[in-house]
Amino acid sequence: MKESNNIEEIKDKKKEEIKFLADIMLGKLVKWLRILGFNTTYPSFDDDLSLILTARQEGRILLTRDTNLIKRRNVCDFLFIKGDHWEEQLLGIIKGLKLKINFDSKIFSRCSLCNTLTKNVAKKEVKNYVPPYVFLTQNKFVYCPSCKKYYWRGTHWQRMTQIIQNLKLFSA
Repeated sequence: MKESNNIEEIKDKKKEEIKFLADIMLGKLVKWLRILGFNTTYPSFDDDLSLILTARQEGRILLTRDTNLIKRRNVCDFLFIKGDHWEEQLLGIIKGLKLKINFDSKIFSRCSLCNTLTKNVAKKEVKNYVPPYVFLTQNKFVYCPSCKKYYWRGTHWQRMTQIIQNLKLFSA
C-alpha cells in the first residue's frame, strides 16, 4: 500500500472518526471495513472528479487502486491500495494507519451492506422476522433501519469473528 503524501495528516485524523470512501474496485474490502465498524461509503459512480470531490466534502480518505487517479494534483487524502485480496488490502490499511480494532463497541456496529449504524433490538421484537430456530437459540439481535435486515451471532458471525481475531494479531 502506498501512502499519500498527507499520511501524517491522515494519522492525525485518528483523533476524530476516520471515514473512508472506496472506489468501485474495492467491494469486498468495503464490506470488511464496515464489519470492523469503520464508516465506509462505496459510491456507484467511478469518475475521478466525483470521487475526489465527495471524499473532500465528506472528510473521507479515498481508497483506490486507480493509479491514474492518484497522479492528479491536489487529489485529497488517499491511500493507494495494492494487493489483489481483501485480507492483504485490509491489513495494509490497518498497519498503514495504525488503526485499532475495537471488539467491545465497533465490531458489527455497521450494516455490511449499506454502512448504516445498526441498533440493538430486544429478542421479543424479532420473533416474526427471524427463522424459528434462530429465535430459540439466539438472544442478541441487531437491526439495520435502512436495509430492514436483522443480524444475530450465528455460525457466520463466528467465522467472521475468527477472521477478525486473526487480523487483530497483526494490527497495531
